[in-house]
Amino acid sequence: MSTSTPATAAQAKESVSCPMDFILRMLMGPWTTYILYNLRTHGPQRFGELKRRVSGISAKMLTERLRTLEGAALVKRDYEATIPPKVTYSLTKRGGELDEVMDRLAEIAIRWEAEDAAKRNGRLIEKSPEKAAALQAAE
Repeated sequence: MSTSTPATAAQAKESVSCPMDFILRMLMGPWTTYILYNLRTHGPQRFGELKRRVSGISAKMLTERLRTLEGAALVKRDYEATIPPKVTYSLTKRGGELDEVMDRLAEIAIRWEAEDAAKRNGRLIEKSPEKAAALQAAE
């Protein structure tokens, strides 16, 4: 009969866990992909500019997410001691490593969204031929 120590139990748990779990949990955080997308698309930005581009996010949430991304070494915070202070955020080299992954996810998301919209429109056609004809005429 074998006894398991806390260390071997932790190793066993690690061996069956998904190696992508850490990064996916980080990216699933609220607003995270939207922030990364904007920094990728528009380059380095000051806080106010980024807040305008990530519409709907509060200043508190943006600050929190930027700190988390900075802690994960995905975002760099450049501080200039001017009056008022100038703080610029940009992607780090590590953050840039996500470019291909995010591009591919964006392609899949666009395709899936189109497929789902087509399915919804198909259901509308089945339920109401009159509404479907009106939708098609509007397009």
